[in-house]
Amino acid sequence: MDKTVILRRWSARIRTADEADYVAYIADTGLDDYRATPGNLGAQMLVRTLGNGESEVTTLSWWDSIDAIAAFAGEDIDRARYYPEDDRFLLTRPDHVEHHRVVGGADLVERESPHPRGVEA
Repeated sequence: MDKTVILRRWSARIRTADEADYVAYIADTGLDDYRATPGNLGAQMLVRTLGNGESEVTTLSWWDSIDAIAAFAGEDIDRARYYPEDDRFLLTRPDHVEHHRVVGGADLVERESPHPRGVEA
């Protein structure tokens, strides 16, 4: 049986003019914290310009268990985790994040193939 992978998704809005500063800030806080937590399988940040002076930012992180997420987020894993300078950037501040079971698509964890390279099934 394959191991369950969990995606943690958080989104908010910032001023488009702050994109570069915010991306650098999150790279040094949230993304580094995700990646430093045992059980984290990777993390990314997405930015989408909305055209009204605002941009949507989304962080995606992949985890090998609920316990690993709790080590990062605290006991209430559905609650968003914020950093001291977030108020300087965020126009919205959602209280909660989403968690999804990854059920298809690209593998984030190495799995042994049932067929060695070059050998057809």
